Amino acid sequence: MSIAANDVKTLRERTNAPFMDCKAALTDAGGDMEKAIEILRKKNASIQAKKGEREIAEGRIGVFIDPAKKIGAILEMRCESAPVAKNDMFIKLTDDLVRQVALKEPASVEALIAQPFIDDAKKTVHDRIGDVIGLIRENMKPHRFIRLTGLLGAYIHHDGSVGVLLQVEGDKAEAQLLRDVCMHVTAKNPAAGRREEVDAAMLEKEKEIARAQAAATGKPANIVEKIVEGKMKTWFAENVLVEQPFVKDDSKTVGDLLKSANVKLVRFVRYKVGELT
Repeated sequence: MSIAANDVKTLRERTNAPFMDCKAALTDAGGDMEKAIEILRKKNASIQAKKGEREIAEGRIGVFIDPAKKIGAILEMRCESAPVAKNDMFIKLTDDLVRQVALKEPASVEALIAQPFIDDAKKTVHDRIGDVIGLIRENMKPHRFIRLTGLLGAYIHHDGSVGVLLQVEGDKAEAQLLRDVCMHVTAKNPAAGRREEVDAAMLEKEKEIARAQAAATGKPANIVEKIVEGKMKTWFAENVLVEQPFVKDDSKTVGDLLKSANVKLVRFVRYKVGELT
Protein backbone atom coordinates (compact mmCIF):
# COMPACT_ATOMS: atom_id res chain seq x y z
CA MET A 1 0.00 0.00 0.00
CA SER A 2 1.04 3.63 -0.48
CA ILE A 3 2.22 5.38 2.69
CA ALA A 4 1.79 9.15 2.93
CA ALA A 5 4.98 11.13 3.53
CA ASN A 6 3.25 13.07 6.31
CA ASP A 7 2.51 9.82 8.16
CA VAL A 8 6.16 8.80 7.96
CA LYS A 9 7.16 12.26 9.19
CA THR A 10 4.74 11.97 12.14
CA LEU A 11 6.08 8.54 13.07
CA ARG A 12 9.66 9.82 12.92
CA GLU A 13 8.76 12.71 15.21
CA ARG A 14 7.16 10.33 17.71
CA THR A 15 9.89 7.67 17.68
CA ASN A 16 13.10 9.24 16.27
CA ALA A 17 13.43 6.08 14.16
CA PRO A 18 15.12 6.28 10.73
CA PHE A 19 12.93 7.24 7.77
CA MET A 20 13.07 3.85 6.06
CA ASP A 21 12.32 2.01 9.32
CA CYS A 22 9.26 4.23 9.84
CA LYS A 23 8.05 3.66 6.30
CA ALA A 24 8.52 -0.11 6.61
CA ALA A 25 6.71 -0.20 9.97
CA LEU A 26 3.77 1.76 8.58
CA THR A 27 3.62 -0.53 5.57
CA ASP A 28 3.63 -3.63 7.78
CA ALA A 29 0.97 -2.02 9.99
CA GLY A 30 -1.28 -1.19 7.05
CA GLY A 31 -0.95 2.52 7.84
CA ASP A 32 -1.99 2.14 11.51
CA MET A 33 0.21 4.61 13.46
CA GLU A 34 -0.07 2.93 16.88
CA LYS A 35 0.56 -0.51 15.42
CA ALA A 36 3.61 0.88 13.58
CA ILE A 37 4.97 2.23 16.86
CA GLU A 38 4.55 -1.22 18.41
CA ILE A 39 6.37 -2.80 15.46
CA LEU A 40 9.29 -0.40 15.93
CA ARG A 41 9.32 -1.08 19.67
CA LYS A 42 9.50 -4.84 19.10
CA LYS A 43 12.31 -4.32 16.60
CA ASN A 44 14.19 -2.23 19.17
CA ALA A 45 13.65 -4.93 21.81
CA SER A 46 15.21 -7.48 19.47
CA ILE A 47 18.22 -5.22 18.86
CA GLN A 48 18.48 -4.59 22.62
CA ALA A 49 18.62 -8.32 23.32
CA LYS A 50 21.35 -8.88 20.71
CA LYS A 51 23.48 -6.01 22.03
CA GLY A 52 22.94 -6.89 25.70
CA GLU A 53 26.08 -8.98 26.20
CA ARG A 54 28.50 -6.49 24.69
CA GLU A 55 30.97 -4.81 27.04
CA ILE A 56 30.04 -1.35 28.33
CA ALA A 57 33.02 0.51 29.79
CA GLU A 58 32.18 4.07 28.68
CA GLY A 59 29.31 6.29 29.75
CA ARG A 60 28.41 9.37 31.73
CA ILE A 61 27.19 10.50 35.13
CA GLY A 62 23.80 12.12 35.59
CA VAL A 63 22.45 14.09 38.56
CA PHE A 64 19.01 15.42 39.36
CA ILE A 65 17.78 17.55 42.29
CA ASP A 66 14.27 18.75 43.09
CA PRO A 67 14.92 21.52 45.67
CA ALA A 68 11.23 21.91 46.53
CA LYS A 69 10.85 18.22 47.41
CA LYS A 70 14.41 18.02 48.80
CA ILE A 71 15.19 14.87 46.83
CA GLY A 72 17.96 14.07 44.41
CA ALA A 73 19.92 11.27 42.78
CA ILE A 74 23.17 10.47 41.02
CA LEU A 75 23.43 7.74 38.39
CA GLU A 76 26.12 6.16 36.24
CA MET A 77 24.89 5.20 32.79
CA ARG A 78 27.15 2.92 30.76
CA CYS A 79 27.58 2.47 27.00
CA GLU A 80 30.15 0.92 24.67
CA SER A 81 31.98 3.88 23.15
CA ALA A 82 33.12 7.39 24.03
CA PRO A 83 31.33 9.04 21.06
CA VAL A 84 27.99 7.61 22.20
CA ALA A 85 28.61 8.95 25.72
CA LYS A 86 28.55 12.42 24.14
CA ASN A 87 25.51 11.72 21.96
CA ASP A 88 22.49 13.94 22.72
CA MET A 89 20.11 10.96 22.82
CA PHE A 90 22.31 9.15 25.35
CA ILE A 91 22.66 12.31 27.45
CA LYS A 92 18.87 12.75 27.45
CA LEU A 93 18.41 9.09 28.41
CA THR A 94 20.81 9.52 31.33
CA ASP A 95 18.95 12.64 32.47
CA ASP A 96 15.60 10.84 32.20
CA LEU A 97 16.77 7.86 34.24
CA VAL A 98 18.38 9.85 37.06
CA ARG A 99 15.15 11.87 37.36
CA GLN A 100 13.25 8.58 37.46
CA VAL A 101 15.47 7.39 40.33
CA ALA A 102 14.91 10.58 42.32
CA LEU A 103 11.14 10.74 41.84
CA LYS A 104 10.21 7.04 41.78
CA GLU A 105 12.74 5.65 44.30
CA PRO A 106 13.60 2.23 42.83
CA ALA A 107 15.38 -0.14 45.22
CA SER A 108 17.89 -1.46 42.68
CA VAL A 109 19.01 -1.23 39.06
CA GLU A 110 16.77 -4.20 38.26
CA ALA A 111 13.79 -2.49 39.90
CA LEU A 112 14.53 0.73 38.00
CA ILE A 113 14.56 -1.05 34.66
CA ALA A 114 11.21 -2.71 35.42
CA GLN A 115 9.41 0.50 36.47
CA PRO A 116 6.88 2.27 34.23
CA PHE A 117 8.75 5.12 32.54
CA ILE A 118 8.05 8.40 34.29
CA ASP A 119 7.19 10.31 31.09
CA ASP A 120 5.15 7.56 29.43
CA ALA A 121 3.48 4.94 31.61
CA LYS A 122 2.66 2.87 28.53
CA LYS A 123 6.30 1.79 28.40
CA THR A 124 8.85 0.64 30.98
CA VAL A 125 12.30 2.07 31.61
CA HIS A 126 13.58 -1.02 29.80
CA ASP A 127 11.54 0.04 26.77
CA ARG A 128 12.89 3.61 27.03
CA ILE A 129 16.44 2.29 26.98
CA GLY A 130 15.54 -0.03 24.10
CA ASP A 131 14.28 2.91 22.04
CA VAL A 132 17.73 4.52 22.21
CA ILE A 133 19.58 1.24 21.62
CA GLY A 134 17.45 0.73 18.52
CA LEU A 135 18.55 4.09 17.16
CA ILE A 136 22.22 4.08 18.18
CA ARG A 137 22.82 0.31 17.83
CA GLU A 138 24.99 0.10 20.93
CA ASN A 139 24.54 -1.64 24.28
CA MET A 140 23.73 0.66 27.21
CA LYS A 141 22.31 0.31 30.71
CA PRO A 142 22.29 1.97 34.14
CA HIS A 143 25.20 0.70 36.20
CA ARG A 144 24.58 2.16 39.70
CA PHE A 145 22.75 4.97 41.47
CA ILE A 146 22.12 6.54 44.87
CA ARG A 147 19.13 8.61 45.95
CA LEU A 148 19.39 11.19 48.77
CA THR A 149 16.98 13.48 50.58
CA GLY A 150 17.53 16.80 52.36
CA LEU A 151 19.56 19.88 51.46
CA LEU A 152 21.42 18.81 48.33
CA GLY A 153 23.99 20.14 45.89
CA ALA A 154 25.53 18.65 42.76
CA TYR A 155 28.21 19.10 40.14
CA ILE A 156 28.98 17.30 36.87
CA HIS A 157 32.33 17.64 35.11
CA HIS A 158 31.94 19.19 31.66
CA ASP A 159 32.46 15.86 29.85
CA GLY A 160 30.08 13.95 32.13
CA SER A 161 32.81 11.56 33.31
CA VAL A 162 32.69 12.56 36.99
CA GLY A 163 29.82 13.76 39.15
CA VAL A 164 29.11 14.50 42.81
CA LEU A 165 25.94 14.64 44.89
CA LEU A 166 26.30 16.34 48.27
CA GLN A 167 24.00 16.27 51.31
CA VAL A 168 24.23 18.78 54.17
CA GLU A 169 22.04 19.68 57.12
CA GLY A 170 20.98 23.14 58.25
CA ASP A 171 18.16 25.63 57.87
CA LYS A 172 19.17 26.52 54.31
CA ALA A 173 22.13 26.41 51.96
CA GLU A 174 23.07 28.46 48.92
CA ALA A 175 23.07 26.40 45.74
CA GLN A 176 26.35 27.97 44.55
CA LEU A 177 28.11 27.11 47.81
CA LEU A 178 27.05 23.47 47.57
CA ARG A 179 28.03 23.37 43.89
CA ASP A 180 31.48 24.72 44.79
CA VAL A 181 31.96 22.02 47.42
CA CYS A 182 30.87 19.38 44.90
CA MET A 183 33.34 20.77 42.38
CA HIS A 184 36.03 20.51 45.09
CA VAL A 185 35.12 16.85 45.66
CA THR A 186 35.29 16.21 41.92
CA ALA A 187 38.80 17.67 41.75
CA LYS A 188 40.28 16.38 45.02
CA ASN A 189 38.55 13.00 45.41
CA PRO A 190 38.62 12.80 49.23
CA ALA A 191 38.70 9.35 50.79
CA ALA A 192 36.05 10.31 53.37
CA GLY A 193 33.96 13.20 54.59
CA ARG A 194 35.23 13.17 58.20
CA ARG A 195 38.04 11.42 60.09
CA GLU A 196 35.70 8.92 61.72
CA GLU A 197 34.49 7.80 58.29
CA VAL A 198 37.93 6.78 57.02
CA ASP A 199 38.13 3.05 56.34
CA ALA A 200 39.76 1.41 59.37
CA ALA A 201 42.10 -0.75 57.29
CA MET A 202 43.23 2.23 55.23
CA LEU A 203 43.85 4.30 58.35
CA GLU A 204 45.87 1.55 60.02
CA LYS A 205 48.00 1.11 56.91
CA GLU A 206 48.78 4.84 56.78
CA LYS A 207 49.73 4.81 60.48
CA GLU A 208 52.05 1.86 59.92
CA ILE A 209 53.76 3.67 57.05
CA ALA A 210 54.09 6.88 59.08
CA ARG A 211 55.46 4.98 62.10
CA ALA A 212 58.01 3.10 59.99
CA GLN A 213 59.22 6.34 58.41
CA ALA A 214 59.45 8.04 61.81
CA ALA A 215 61.26 5.11 63.41
CA ALA A 216 63.84 5.16 60.62
CA THR A 217 65.02 8.54 61.89
CA GLY A 218 66.45 6.85 65.00
CA LYS A 219 64.85 9.41 67.30
CA PRO A 220 63.47 8.54 70.77
CA ALA A 221 60.04 6.88 71.01
CA ASN A 222 58.27 10.00 72.27
CA ILE A 223 59.61 12.01 69.33
CA VAL A 224 58.67 9.25 66.91
CA GLU A 225 55.05 9.43 68.13
CA LYS A 226 54.99 13.19 67.60
CA ILE A 227 56.33 12.70 64.07
CA VAL A 228 53.63 10.10 63.43
CA GLU A 229 51.00 12.51 64.76
CA GLY A 230 52.23 15.23 62.42
CA LYS A 231 52.30 12.92 59.41
CA MET A 232 48.76 11.75 60.08
CA LYS A 233 47.54 15.32 60.46
CA THR A 234 48.98 16.03 57.01
CA TRP A 235 47.38 12.88 55.62
CA PHE A 236 43.96 13.86 57.00
CA ALA A 237 44.32 17.32 55.46
CA GLU A 238 44.98 15.69 52.10
CA ASN A 239 42.29 13.00 52.22
CA VAL A 240 39.39 14.05 54.49
CA LEU A 241 36.92 16.46 52.89
CA VAL A 242 36.22 18.79 55.82
CA GLU A 243 39.98 19.12 56.50
CA GLN A 244 41.07 19.69 52.90
CA PRO A 245 42.02 23.26 51.88
CA PHE A 246 39.21 24.54 49.66
CA VAL A 247 40.23 24.57 45.97
CA LYS A 248 38.96 28.09 45.39
CA ASP A 249 40.53 29.55 48.54
CA ASP A 250 43.17 27.45 50.27
CA SER A 251 43.29 29.83 53.25
CA LYS A 252 40.24 27.96 54.58
CA THR A 253 39.19 24.34 54.74
CA VAL A 254 36.00 22.91 53.31
CA GLY A 255 34.86 22.44 56.91
CA ASP A 256 35.43 26.15 57.59
CA LEU A 257 33.44 27.03 54.47
CA LEU A 258 30.47 24.90 55.51
CA LYS A 259 30.59 26.15 59.09
CA SER A 260 30.54 29.79 57.96
CA ALA A 261 27.35 28.98 56.01
CA ASN A 262 25.77 27.33 59.09
CA VAL A 263 25.53 23.93 57.44
CA LYS A 264 27.06 20.59 58.36
CA LEU A 265 28.24 17.82 56.05
CA VAL A 266 26.08 14.71 56.05
CA ARG A 267 27.60 12.79 53.13
CA PHE A 268 28.81 13.00 49.57
CA VAL A 269 28.68 10.56 46.67
CA ARG A 270 31.33 10.81 43.95
CA TYR A 271 30.93 8.71 40.80
CA LYS A 272 33.49 8.35 38.05
CA VAL A 273 32.63 6.42 34.89
CA GLY A 274 34.28 3.02 34.79
CA GLU A 275 35.15 2.72 38.47
CA LEU A 276 35.01 -0.74 40.00
CA THR A 277 32.19 -0.95 42.56
